[in-house]
Amino acid sequence: MKSELEKCLAGEQFNTSDPEIQTMIHRARSVTKEYNSTNSIDGTKRRELLSKLFSQIGSNVNIDTPFYCDYGKHISIGSNVIININCTFVDCNKIEIGNNVLIASNVQIYTATHPVDIKERLKAEWIEDPESPFFRTFALPVKIEDNVWIGGGVIILPGVTIGKNAVIGAGSVVTKSIPENSLAFGNPCRVVRSINK
Repeated sequence: MKSELEKCLAGEQFNTSDPEIQTMIHRARSVTKEYNSTNSIDGTKRRELLSKLFSQIGSNVNIDTPFYCDYGKHISIGSNVIININCTFVDCNKIEIGNNVLIASNVQIYTATHPVDIKERLKAEWIEDPESPFFRTFALPVKIEDNVWIGGGVIILPGVTIGKNAVIGAGSVVTKSIPENSLAFGNPCRVVRSINK
């Protein structure tokens, strides 16, 4: 039988109140709180905290504060990556960030989502067990490949891959995967033209 965390990573509905998941969330809250209060010039301490928070982190990574995430351990980051001020990563499933990636301020990456149909989203059994979540949740991974630039205020939704060398314009809502070597922007985000040819 799968654990709730295994269901989560498999893209299946999972219980957000599961003790193992709640332990991960509280740990991430503690580490990000400490990270957000560090001095911006204390590279050693900041690196130590990020190594504790993420599953993998490459060299020459700069994450400005404040930074927020849900689990932490589902995030992997390559080398030469900048994540600017006030970014939020809801990493119920995996968020993979490649090398040479620029992520501007106020970018939000979501892996978690809920059924659209009200009968599927709300749980009738919650009435019998009010300690459990009253809603159903599942999560899909997000991948940002090498050499991507994501503009300010972009929102990336569950299940999206942004192909290598792509640029996502500021304020875009990325609902579907974007192919490599593309300039894309808008709500919903659409490819405008090819680049890097």
